[in-house]
Amino acid sequence: MSFTSDEVNFLVYRYLLESGFKHSAYTFGIESHISHNNVLNGAQVPPAALLAVIQKGIQYTEAEISIGEDGSERVIESLTLIDAVMPDQIEQRKQQAAARSKPTENLEMSNNASTSTVFGDHAVKNEEPPSNNGPSTVNDTMEVDSSYEIPQSKATTLRGHDSEVFICAWNPTSDLLASGSGDSTARIWNMNEGGGNVHLTLQHCIQKGGTEVPSNKDVTSLDWNCDGSLLATGSYDGFARIWNTEGHLVSTLGQHKGPIFALKWNKKGNYILSAGVDKTTIIWDAQTGQCNQQFSFHSAPALDVDWQGNQSFASCSTDQCIHVCKLGTDRPIKTFQGHTNEVNAIKWDPQGSLLASCSDDMSLKIWSMNRDKWVHDLQAHNKEIYTIKWSPTGPGTNNPNAQLILASASFDSTVRLWDVDRGTCIHTLTKHQEPVYSVAFSPDGKYLASGSFDKCVHIWNVQSGNLVHSYRGTGGIFEVCWNHRGDKVGASASDGSVFVLDLRK
Repeated sequence: MSFTSDEVNFLVYRYLLESGFKHSAYTFGIESHISHNNVLNGAQVPPAALLAVIQKGIQYTEAEISIGEDGSERVIESLTLIDAVMPDQIEQRKQQAAARSKPTENLEMSNNASTSTVFGDHAVKNEEPPSNNGPSTVNDTMEVDSSYEIPQSKATTLRGHDSEVFICAWNPTSDLLASGSGDSTARIWNMNEGGGNVHLTLQHCIQKGGTEVPSNKDVTSLDWNCDGSLLATGSYDGFARIWNTEGHLVSTLGQHKGPIFALKWNKKGNYILSAGVDKTTIIWDAQTGQCNQQFSFHSAPALDVDWQGNQSFASCSTDQCIHVCKLGTDRPIKTFQGHTNEVNAIKWDPQGSLLASCSDDMSLKIWSMNRDKWVHDLQAHNKEIYTIKWSPTGPGTNNPNAQLILASASFDSTVRLWDVDRGTCIHTLTKHQEPVYSVAFSPDGKYLASGSFDKCVHIWNVQSGNLVHSYRGTGGIFEVCWNHRGDKVGASASDGSVFVLDLRK
C-alpha cells in the first residue's frame, strides 16, 4: 500500500468541506496547493473518505493485536485513534489480551475461591462495548417508508460537473437551473418542456500572462435577478461575475481581495451585494459593474448578506457580529451582538422587519431594528446551525393572519420549524442521518425541502410536519431549491451531480 502527500491533503481538504469548515478548507487548500493536486477522479471519492480510511486502519491494528502467535483469536478492548498510533499502548494491549486468553485451569481456583469472583468481574468489565466510532447503523432501522419514495422515473440526474456542486438556484421565471461547483464553472441547465436538459457551461477564468485561463477556484455563490435575465456568481478567485441566460459573460466585478462567500441581487435588480474573506461587503452597480460602496466594519471574514430593502442590508461574520448598513451611509445604522461563535447565515423576513441569524453557538436569534437585544433566543439544536429560511407566505403577504414560520437546518441532523411570533418550535423533523446543509420552502409555503449529507432530499408538509416525499441521490446534498411554480425541486451534491425531482402528479 502506498499513498502520496497529495492524496492525504485531498482527503483532509474534503473532510473540512464536508464538516462545514469551509473557511478552514479554503486556507488549507491554498497552503497545500489543492488546485494543482494530481488526485484523479476526485469527484468520485465518497463522502467521509478520510474517516473511513482511519476507521479501517484502527480495525487492522485491532485485528493484528487480537491474533496470537499460535493463530488463536483473543478479545481486546476497542482502540481509540490515539491508542492506535502509540507503540506503548499497542504493546500493552497485546499483553493484556494474552493474559486474558490464558486457560482458566492454569489459575489455582481451588485454593482461592475469591479469585474466581475477581476474575469474573474483570472479565465482565472488559467485554468489548458496542462501538460508537464507526458509521451509524441507525439507517437500517429508520428507513423511509417506500410509499414516500419518489420513483426514478420522476428524477433527472444531470452530469457534467467534475467536482462537488455546492449551490443551485432556479431562474425565477422559467425552468432554467443554475449550479456552481468546485470545478471553477457554473452551469445553466434547461429543464423547460422540450429543453432537452441541455446545459451551458460558464467557465470562470482569470487573466494570466495576457491570456484567459480557468481560475481553478470554487464557485461559491450564485443568484438570479428578479426577472431571470441575468445570473450573478461569486468565486473563491475573488471575482463576482454577471452572465446572461445564453451563458455569455456580461460583466466582471473585481474589488474583493480574496474569496467571495455570499452574493445577492436586490429586489429592484439594480444592485448586487457581496461578502468576502477580506472582511468587507460591497454594493455593486449591476449595469456598470462598478463598486458603489465598500463597507469595512467586520473584523473577520464576512459570511453572509441579505437585503432589507433596495438600498439597505445586513451582513454577518466570523467575528460574531451582525451589521445593518445602508448605501450612502458611512457607518452601520444598527449592530446586533449576542452570538458567541461565528454567525453562519442571516435572513430578513418577507416584510423586512425581523432579521433571523444562526450560528455555530447552536442558537437561532431573531432581531428587530426597534431593539438592541434580540427578540427571541431560540436554543434547541445541539450542534451548529448551518442555514435558515423564512416561509414566503408570512403575515402581510396574501394572508394577514398567517403564521410567521422559520426553518433551521443543523449539523445535528435535524430540521426545526419555528413559530416566530411565539418563539416556539412547532416541529422537529428527524429523518435525516447526517448534517443538514439546506432547507427551502415551496413558493406557496405549504412544503419544505431539506437536503443532507446522508444523500437524501426529504419533502415535508409544513403544517403537519409529516414527511410526504423522499429521494436518495448519489452524493451528499449541499443545496435544495424549488422552481417558481413549486412543482420541481433541484438539488446539488458532493459527487458532482445535480438532480431534479418532478413532483407533478
